[in-house]
This record gives sequence, C-alpha cells and structure tokens, in this order.
Amino acid sequence: MNQRQASTGPANAIYGLGFIGALIYYLSTATGFWMGVLGVLKAIVWPAFLVYEALVQLGA
Repeated sequence: MNQRQASTGPANAIYGLGFIGALIYYLSTATGFWMGVLGVLKAIVWPAFLVYEALVQLGA
C-alpha cells in the first residue's frame, strides 16, 4: 500500500458507511422494483445530494 492509499482510508470508510446507510434507506422506502433500482443508483451518488443540500442551506 502506498502513501496515497493509506491517507484515503478514513474517507473511504465514511463513504462506505454512508453508502450502506443510503442503500438501506432508499430500498426501505422503495414502492416497487424500479424504485429499488433507482434507490441503488441514488445510494451510489449520495455525496452529491449531501453537497447540494448543504449549498442550498448555506444560500450559495
């Protein structure tokens, strides 16, 4: 493992836990198969939703 990989470990862990949490949330609220598929896709890109909402709240 090189230095760059070692320094991104905590960020990868946070993203992984966030992915699992988002996946559970979106799948539990899905009303059908295709909504579940959409939930999986949303869980993959959850940081984009987080940053967008943070910027909206900050008024940026």
